[in-house]
Amino acid sequence: MKRILAVLLASMLVLAGCGGGSSSAASSSQAADGATSEAGAASESTEAVPETTTSGVLVVGMECNYAPFNWTQLEEEEYTVSLGDAGVAGGYDVRIAQAIADELGMELQIKKLEWTGLEPALYAGEIDAIIAGMTDTPERRANADFTGPYYESEMVCIVRGDDELVNATTLADFSGKTVQGQLNTLYDEVIDQIPDVTHATPLASYPFMVVALQNGEVDALTAELPVARGVVAANPDLAIVQFAEGEGFEADTSVSIAVKKGNTALLDKIQGVLDGISQDERNEWMQYAVEHQPAQEE
Repeated sequence: MKRILAVLLASMLVLAGCGGGSSSAASSSQAADGATSEAGAASESTEAVPETTTSGVLVVGMECNYAPFNWTQLEEEEYTVSLGDAGVAGGYDVRIAQAIADELGMELQIKKLEWTGLEPALYAGEIDAIIAGMTDTPERRANADFTGPYYESEMVCIVRGDDELVNATTLADFSGKTVQGQLNTLYDEVIDQIPDVTHATPLASYPFMVVALQNGEVDALTAELPVARGVVAANPDLAIVQFAEGEGFEADTSVSIAVKKGNTALLDKIQGVLDGISQDERNEWMQYAVEHQPAQEE
């Protein structure tokens, strides 16, 4: 009897030992699985945020002086981003930039730069992207990569409201006139499509160009339609000339986002966000920008 009990006790101890071993192995397996899951999640999180000049921050360069695409104002409002002591940035480009940063889980920082300083800043790694109403051109593609268009418009002219040019419908109507565009932009290049035009020296920003037009130094300014609408909204003494079909400028008026050449990870992420913004939303955001821009940028 004692022998039977001894055998039974021994069997129970063996079973208990086996049970303990299974529990320990299961716990180890679960811990390993948990660690693997956490590592995978961390890896996915890291992959979700593209590499930028400052970790977790998307630094975007723009003029903040090109309404309704971008502008500077003093008071913070909805859809504006702080520029530190310089006030806040607003406009269509800011809305697009914020949507991208939000979707990527990043903080948005706007860096206010002169138009001519945007591309050098991108090449030098001072900013991650240019969102500034910039057109994708072969020359710019030598040092930058571009998304598809985030807005498309048409090329127009801005004239004084009391000038006979308000009735113009063709480029030929501007023959012999003095026309001005913005420095280092497509809007300056297309002026030579006007027959017998006097091509005025381009200026760096539209506020200076508007003054030149109002003072009679030039007869017309070139611009894309949203910019022209913004200028005229702020300056009721001016008017927009839209050309008859086939009688206007031959130019690509779409605008795209630029990133440093070779930064395909960031480019693809940005393009993915843009693909998710409908045309109706883009039109709505632009209309909001036109209606809320300051009376006159400084």
